[in-house]
Parts: sequence; C-alpha cells; structure tokens
Amino acid sequence: MKKAAKFIVQGTVQGIFFRQFVKGHAEDLKLRGFVRNLESGEVEVVAEGEDEGLKRLAGFLRKGPEHAQIRNVVVEERKWSGDFDEFKVLRF
Repeated sequence: MKKAAKFIVQGTVQGIFFRQFVKGHAEDLKLRGFVRNLESGEVEVVAEGEDEGLKRLAGFLRKGPEHAQIRNVVVEERKWSGDFDEFKVLRF
C-alpha cells in the first residue's frame, strides 16, 4: 500500500553525511522524496512509497550512521501524493 511520511530527526545529525546515509537507504527501499538540513540543526525527511519501506526507513533514521547521535525522530503520516520522481538531497 502506498503511503507517505515526514520525519524530523533530532540530535547530532548535520555535518556527518547523514543526508547521504538517508538517500542511500531510501533508494534501496525504492522510496521517493527528499532529505534536507533545517536551520534548527534537525534533518527533515519526506518520503513516499510502500508502507514496509517507510517502516524500514524509520528504523534506519532512529539508528543513524556511525557518528550520529539520534535524540528523537518525530514521525508524521501524510497522504501519498505521487509528486516525487526520485529521492533527492536538498540544500537549505
């Protein structure tokens, strides 16, 4: 079933290739959307795809790459839009 979600990842998540970590996993899970740093120091992830892929991505976000220190991941379910063609890393 197609679903969508927005994740806000809080902790030490900028400056450690976190966005590339997310992009790699999202592409492996055949998800579409984007990841970007926020001025607050958090990272925002918007992803669309199969429910199982979103659940697996949430697990990767909670663990993070080697140097990340994840404090919290806020998840907001969204309506699937089909607006994305790929998964992108966005700049500010």
